[in-house]
Amino acid sequence: MRNQSAARSDSPTEGGAAARAAPDGPSTLQPTAASATRISGVAVNAVPFSRPGEALEVVPGLIVTQHSGEGKANQYFLRGFNLDHGTDLAITVDGMPVNMPTHGHGQGYADINFLVPELIQSVNVRKGPYFADQGDFASAGAVAIDYVNQLPSNIAEMTFGSFGYRRALAAGSSAVGGGTLLAAIEAGKYDGPWGVPDDIRKLNGVMRYSQGTATDGLTLTAMAYSNGWNSTDQIAQRAIDQGLISRFGTLDPTDGGNSSRFSLSSNWAQSSEYGQTSVRAYVVRSDLRLFNDFTYYLDNPVNGDQFSQLDRRTLGGFDAQHAFDWRFAGVDIQTRAGLQSRYDDIHVGLFKTEQRALLSTVRDDRVQEGNVGVWTDTTMRWTDWLRTTVGIREDVFAGHVFSDTPQNSGNAQASMTSPKAGIVLGPWYKTEFYGNAGYGLHSNDIRGATIAVDPNDRMTPLDRVPLLVRSRGAELGIRTRAIEGLTTSLALFSLDFDSELLFVGDAGTTEPSRPSRRLGVEWTNQYKPLPWMTFDTDVAYTRARFIDSDPVGNRIPGAPAWVASGTVTFGGDSGWFGALKARYFGPRPLVEDDSVSSRASLIFNARAGYKFDNGLRLQLDVLNLFDAQTSQIEYYYLSRLPGERVGGVADRHVHPAEPRALRLTLAGRF
Repeated sequence: MRNQSAARSDSPTEGGAAARAAPDGPSTLQPTAASATRISGVAVNAVPFSRPGEALEVVPGLIVTQHSGEGKANQYFLRGFNLDHGTDLAITVDGMPVNMPTHGHGQGYADINFLVPELIQSVNVRKGPYFADQGDFASAGAVAIDYVNQLPSNIAEMTFGSFGYRRALAAGSSAVGGGTLLAAIEAGKYDGPWGVPDDIRKLNGVMRYSQGTATDGLTLTAMAYSNGWNSTDQIAQRAIDQGLISRFGTLDPTDGGNSSRFSLSSNWAQSSEYGQTSVRAYVVRSDLRLFNDFTYYLDNPVNGDQFSQLDRRTLGGFDAQHAFDWRFAGVDIQTRAGLQSRYDDIHVGLFKTEQRALLSTVRDDRVQEGNVGVWTDTTMRWTDWLRTTVGIREDVFAGHVFSDTPQNSGNAQASMTSPKAGIVLGPWYKTEFYGNAGYGLHSNDIRGATIAVDPNDRMTPLDRVPLLVRSRGAELGIRTRAIEGLTTSLALFSLDFDSELLFVGDAGTTEPSRPSRRLGVEWTNQYKPLPWMTFDTDVAYTRARFIDSDPVGNRIPGAPAWVASGTVTFGGDSGWFGALKARYFGPRPLVEDDSVSSRASLIFNARAGYKFDNGLRLQLDVLNLFDAQTSQIEYYYLSRLPGERVGGVADRHVHPAEPRALRLTLAGRF
């Protein structure tokens, strides 16, 4: 819920990374799209959410779910995409990329569990491949999360809730050596309603030192995160129907995992008569070990189908850009240019296990992968009512796979050029019209670009996939504030991919598939009738289809047609406050001919609380207010329970939404 007056900024500069100068200077001319928006951290924290990833549902049209334990990356849905754990949704935190290429569990894996929502300054949202400074994983959308440099007051809070939920947070900032030192530490414990408790054990910390301002300053940030958990993965619906397990039961009680993430990053910015320069650099150490069993006894009738996925990597990179303003023939112009680079040193493996004990190695690889992106764009203000942007981006990817199967080792490289363009007309009567078009890309797992034989038998030949896949998109939109207190935007979009990435249930990974097209519309509204009350309504519809000819059908499994949310928040700096949010997640086809589809879900979350004048805050959140008996996620694939026929049974596999839960928070500011 975006409940403050600054929750969504609709100025033409939002969604861009333009240099910041005087309000009336050329730096304010950056065109954007009707779907671009900036959401404040205050707005993010104004509504209840059950897990850190759900904080991102402030992004209009974005659904965030979970089909496994709480330490695993969330599942994301946007613009008719089942984005699995992050493919085609580029997420950054303070300029550090969260998405992981060539990942052990899925391409573009984006684990946001290290997020501390109370530290969010803003969430900048852009959708579509229209922006020159966005590269890999950003075709459906890009979400850039920035943390604050300084808190208005120190924070200490404790939360206790249903199903063993515990959370403690302490955060504060103070002046040190001409700058500001910010520190936060978070600890969490949660079992959930599951027959086998999740037993989450989470520790998280942030420390940042900053000097200066966003345009002339420096920040140095260290983050540390560790988590261990059990998981109840999606389960076969027939096992519930037959009474073998409850809705919250499991068919393999040893599933789970552990993860950690440690990072160092810096942001430097400087303004001068020659323009605005900024450089962001980072190094991240990430470790993940997962144990999953999606098919039970389909492949191995004796030991079962549990497998373990390993991903350990060190990655580093930077993002440098410069913007300068100039005039030509009476036209105000802003030109930006940037250089981005990233390198991942990865140990990635897949192993067959039983009750977390190693049975055999499917593959065990070392991967070195890097990419460089060079981009530029120019924004021109031709008249008071016409602005245009043209840009271009060049991406180069290369890497080497050192596989335990020598035939699957090798080098791969590819490059792709992506032109972009945008236009803004207006404002007329507080209304602007937008047009955007551009080419984008996503990378495939580099192991697929060097593979030669099936790693299971090391004999069966396999086809290679391209390292880079082209996307093409366009958007027309309008945003208006013609009615006092109401901001409305409408966007019509299309997005094509040369190859869709689909989730494969029995492997637990993504694999390249057929070319696809999405046509859709998004309608976003924010109405603030009173200074202390805000209403938000977001509705999105997408028609997602494969565009080649295949007798199996042209529906894209997991692609939602309708998603919607509605929220009301109220309250001020003191006294009573609260929120009510409804989130609708429409049915999705689960197979290509749409003969099997998921059920829709509608979940309400509510909050009520009181802020005392002495800085204390008492808050009660009620999650799944009406105790909806629904699923967070559904798949349809083959699995085999003990005693079932060889070859398995095609069935729905579901992960239920948690039942009604209460969480009580006592917080103080000092």
